[in-house]
Amino acid sequence: MYQKKAAITKGVDWLMVGLYILLVLIGLLCIFSVEYKAGDKVIQSFLGFKKNYSKQFFYFLVCGILATFILLTDSKLFTATANLSYCAGILLIIATFFVGKEIKGSKSWIPLGFINLQPVELCKIFVSLALAKYLSQMEVDFRKQRSQLIAAGLVFAPAIFSIMQGETGLALVYFAFLIPMYREGLPPVYLVVGAAMGVLLVISLLFSAKTLIIAFSVIAIAIILLMRNSIFKRNRDLLLIIVSVWLFCSLFVGVAIPFTFKHIFKGYQSDRIFSMVGVDNPFADKNAVANDAETKIKEQKKKQQDYNVKESKIAIGSGGFLGQGFLQGTQTQGDFVPEQHTDFIFTSVGENFGFVGSALLMLLYLGLLFRIVFIAERQRSTFSRVYAYSVAAIIFFHVSVNICVTIGLAPVIGITLPLISYGGSSLLTFTVLIFILIKLDADRQMVLR
Repeated sequence: MYQKKAAITKGVDWLMVGLYILLVLIGLLCIFSVEYKAGDKVIQSFLGFKKNYSKQFFYFLVCGILATFILLTDSKLFTATANLSYCAGILLIIATFFVGKEIKGSKSWIPLGFINLQPVELCKIFVSLALAKYLSQMEVDFRKQRSQLIAAGLVFAPAIFSIMQGETGLALVYFAFLIPMYREGLPPVYLVVGAAMGVLLVISLLFSAKTLIIAFSVIAIAIILLMRNSIFKRNRDLLLIIVSVWLFCSLFVGVAIPFTFKHIFKGYQSDRIFSMVGVDNPFADKNAVANDAETKIKEQKKKQQDYNVKESKIAIGSGGFLGQGFLQGTQTQGDFVPEQHTDFIFTSVGENFGFVGSALLMLLYLGLLFRIVFIAERQRSTFSRVYAYSVAAIIFFHVSVNICVTIGLAPVIGITLPLISYGGSSLLTFTVLIFILIKLDADRQMVLR
């Protein structure tokens, strides 16, 4: 019996386990601080499965059982079932179109009675495993474009379905998989182009397409005139590069962005993005009647989005340097911040514990990310390394975007704070992601494919 117990725990990274438990407990405290009212019986409410913190506590217990099961599992099971689980995840996402439940305008949930399961959330696990499986195959040369396209197809297929379901925020998470792909040899040019598209998107929110195209043309002509000797005498390819960049930028801001905002993003999603920079949505329906009921609903949603971010910033700012104290936050206790137990949970940290508490939480996340990268680099198998970087990328994306949303630096897109925000699907997903990594690391002497 003792030998069996030793075998189960052998190689387990207890620092990772400790960071996981600590973050979940902080999350429980934050959710508790949001919902607790004077006079509530703490123990009874925690065990009653009526309050959100009570439900999160039971989800944590279930996740503990699941984590133990993962640690008891043979690591070879994850490689053997990677492709099968990916296909199952895609089928689950497709199933939501037929049996899904609509919550907050997104039909991406499957009701299971005690919990609403969000397949596109779970699919992050399956994509991590499938990508690791594909890149670890001996015959895959990731320097070739064909292999890059296959990997991109594996990653972005769930994102496309997510957009179709109205979950644009979760779809964006899948761009985080560019980090493990880059680690395994994805050419930097893809990241440069992606960053350039991000910059173009931001400036297109502030200036019209016509203005930007004129500016790009002036800059291109100026560069050509300044470098005319090099271009026409020694390096004619430089002219082709300048023209190509000008054409790409012009088409992106003049065609791609308007098409995206008009035909891919929904009206309220476009409004959220433009409200972030304080301008009206230029792609809004110009033919809408001012007193039309649908127009009024859109205006109310825009006001609600602005209100959410405004109250979020007030709550964080009111915490000051040391915070107002646990259960003492006026914004939190007054229910001023909507969705505070989910997408805006960081506001409870900022208000209750101030800058110091927020900084300590950031250090915990930073420690978790550094530990995952450390674990990734000590793996013998490509499968384990790719999977570890996928976990790190997903957590990094969630943390950075969620906090940027709460302080008004990003549009409200419904991204949870890992292990802190309320939600069974979210907690389950991050628990499985982390403990599969812990199990793979425990068996790091094995070469998995």
